[in-house]
Amino acid sequence: MTADTADTEAAVSRETISAAPPVDQEKPVTPSLPTAPSSPEPSRFGPAPAPGAAYRTAGDYALGASALDDSTPLARTVEQELMVRAGLHLRGPLPRPPQTRVMVVANQKGGVGKTTTTVNMAAALAQGGLRVLVVDLDPQGNASTALSIDHHRGTLSTYDAIVDGTDLAEIVQPSPEIEHLFVVPATIDLAGAEIELVSMVARESRLRKALHAHPQILADTEDRFDYVLIDCPPSLGLLTLNALVAGDEMLIPIQAEYYALEGLGQLLETVEMVKAHLNPGLDVSTIVLTMYDARTRLSAGVAEEVRGHFGDQVLRTAIPRSVRISEAPSYGQTVMTYDPSSPGALSYLEAAREMAFRVEPEAAAAASTIANQGEAR
Repeated sequence: MTADTADTEAAVSRETISAAPPVDQEKPVTPSLPTAPSSPEPSRFGPAPAPGAAYRTAGDYALGASALDDSTPLARTVEQELMVRAGLHLRGPLPRPPQTRVMVVANQKGGVGKTTTTVNMAAALAQGGLRVLVVDLDPQGNASTALSIDHHRGTLSTYDAIVDGTDLAEIVQPSPEIEHLFVVPATIDLAGAEIELVSMVARESRLRKALHAHPQILADTEDRFDYVLIDCPPSLGLLTLNALVAGDEMLIPIQAEYYALEGLGQLLETVEMVKAHLNPGLDVSTIVLTMYDARTRLSAGVAEEVRGHFGDQVLRTAIPRSVRISEAPSYGQTVMTYDPSSPGALSYLEAAREMAFRVEPEAAAAASTIANQGEAR
């Protein structure tokens, strides 16, 4: 490099430096860090919770298009999971309902997640400190399998309670995996119950009679069951009819696909007939969306249609598609114990909490009145 060239480059460098805008010495450039607001403000997650609010579900952020990260469907899914995880350590035990809530888990279409929802919601409620009884009314006995309950031929089961009138207290088995969770198993004998019930007196109310005779159901004692979840077969036969007559509430799982909506109308017609003639206190209180895939517009469309029709009956928390949920029964477990930190387990935990916090005193009083009327009959 010649001396002339070096002088020229130095001159250019000095001109560049002198042309640059002066740095404000009083305001040094430092990395900006997010700071907590001094008072709650609305954000893209919705309005800030009111001070002292009893419960705010992460399901608030689950499905609204404006509620979560709009960049990609995957970002929305990850954000929902992180919100659930972040709030878990703030949650206390679940509140006990004023009296036993007898809930029928039914949908005439198969493969929508009835049994999966029954066992995982039951496990989540039990982990929250509540006493839960699962009544397996499906001859396949899948709920019994998922809860590690023996249900081979010859085992006392729901068949003995409904057909032979065996005391339900003799049939109940405790879950070996989860404290406070109990099961009335189902055996293959239940497959013939539909035919045997046809000629019986009061064939539609035999399960109701068995439940009401149990000393820990609808009783005002410390050791009473807080929830009874009845897992129904995928049909509208006499077994499902017995469940609808026995229950006070319905929990309907709906797969986030359009085929799942087709049979819903017939199910609701059956519910109305049962209310008119057999069980006036039956109420569709809870609907949960299952197999929800945030990556597809189909799931979002089905969710929007269901919410538009049923409103607040639909839980804000949707259950995502999850391999862990499908794997758990093969190990005789629910996803709550198989992989407690998986998205499926977290979603069922949120759904159970949301359902538990929905109990209203007026509804409980109405259910108590109807239960007393049933006992009088």
